[in-house]
Amino acid sequence: MVHHHGALSRAELTKLTGLNRSTIGALNTELASAGLVFESAAQESGTVGRPSPMVNPSADIVALAINPDIDAIEVGAVGLGGEVLSRARRATASVPTPSEALEIALELIEDVRSQLASGTTIVGVGVAVPGLVEADSGTVTRAPHLGWEDVAWGEQLSDALGLPVQVGNDAAVAVVAVAVFGAGQGAANLMYLNGSASGIGGGVIAGGTRLVGANGFAGELGHTLVNSEGDACYCGRKGCLETEVNLNRLHAAAEASGIAAADAVAQLAATSSGPFAAEVDREADVLAHGIANLISVFNPEAVVLGGFLGDLYGARQERIRTGVLADAFAPLGDNVRIERAQLGDELLLVGAAELAFGPLLHDPSGWKAKS
Repeated sequence: MVHHHGALSRAELTKLTGLNRSTIGALNTELASAGLVFESAAQESGTVGRPSPMVNPSADIVALAINPDIDAIEVGAVGLGGEVLSRARRATASVPTPSEALEIALELIEDVRSQLASGTTIVGVGVAVPGLVEADSGTVTRAPHLGWEDVAWGEQLSDALGLPVQVGNDAAVAVVAVAVFGAGQGAANLMYLNGSASGIGGGVIAGGTRLVGANGFAGELGHTLVNSEGDACYCGRKGCLETEVNLNRLHAAAEASGIAAADAVAQLAATSSGPFAAEVDREADVLAHGIANLISVFNPEAVVLGGFLGDLYGARQERIRTGVLADAFAPLGDNVRIERAQLGDELLLVGAAELAFGPLLHDPSGWKAKS
């Protein structure tokens, strides 16, 4: 709870858990002795009685997070509480091979580690990959944009570091970060869509649990059909959402309007005419149609948009909202809140770190005994 919600008083923990005060006290003592939490002075409550001390997540417990992508490798160190403590990124001249990505990641990890305070404990590593990841083994089964197939990248990384490594699909780990730390807080039924150079990924929280699927592949929302007459997708089909709502298409339309491709996202809301504005409108309409279809399937209470999809929503908010209401199976779309992701470029690092924190959060005493 203190990892996900920040410092909480003993009284608040007692209320939230339904446990009695002595049990909370015993748990706090156990966690503090393991170095996972610490107490600080009570906040003034203005009520009668002795103030309850605050229980805080330890700043000395850290997970490493890695995001290999088609144009860069990024590594971060994330502390308990979801704060990114240090990070390093290296752009690549071409799509990295698994071995190239591993070499770069190991170098960046050394950089990130050097920025951490002495005495910091690294619990493990979480990796967010733009592709299909086999849930049990962590093998990257297929990451088409990276050109990786059946790569045991997590195992290779673990062997090199001597640390446990957990691997997940980038959007699937991001939806956890959105639900716990971001714009999806408080939503037990949540859908997240992210747009990047690698396409569109997604994740779904249903009834408070992330949908995983039989092999861990659930959430390929970018490969839902939105245009049966659309362009060919690299997956072999036509008219997938990520093919029709596409960063490269925005870049091309921007250049046709005399706007540098690098400035396209920043100009989404500023351009009202020409090929670029027409493409922005078209992609906004297609995105609305795709969201409406997914709302009809998953019945979420919130839809969060990250990456360039968040920027597209910011530029065409009313158009997208109107399109969703028009296309969704009534009344499923009526009360769905649509929001931009809040964690910015830290989102994937925070989500990947949650993978690494998983064993510790599940069994703190058992983790401590093994460490």
